[in-house]
Amino acid sequence: QVALVESGGGSVQAGGSLRLACQASRHFTYMGWFRQAPGNEREGVAHIEDDGTINYEYSLRDRITISRDNAKNILYLDMNNLEPDDTAVYYCAAEATMPWVPKLGLVEAAYKYWGQGTQVTVSS
Repeated sequence: QVALVESGGGSVQAGGSLRLACQASRHFTYMGWFRQAPGNEREGVAHIEDDGTINYEYSLRDRITISRDNAKNILYLDMNNLEPDDTAVYYCAAEATMPWVPKLGLVEAAYKYWGQGTQVTVSS
């Protein structure tokens, strides 16, 4: 049974940092982080492949770092200098639903499995 379990969300003040983690039940070649703010569609944040290929949402690239521990099947997202607009539920995603090219890494429909999400709230 496939499972993706996110953790690390919480409430922080603007300028603060958080590390999100996603424990996967097995290895996945393609993994990503998405987020959904109230009233908005889910959007891609970052993706990483097991060979180290990484893609970031352009506007976030200076404040976030995606990484993975392949031995432990854990995906991470480090977020710095958080802003109130970063408030959202953050989701971990894994497994390609279609033949893969790196630009699919931030596309919601490209992933088969999803975690339940972890809430990040940034106050001003």
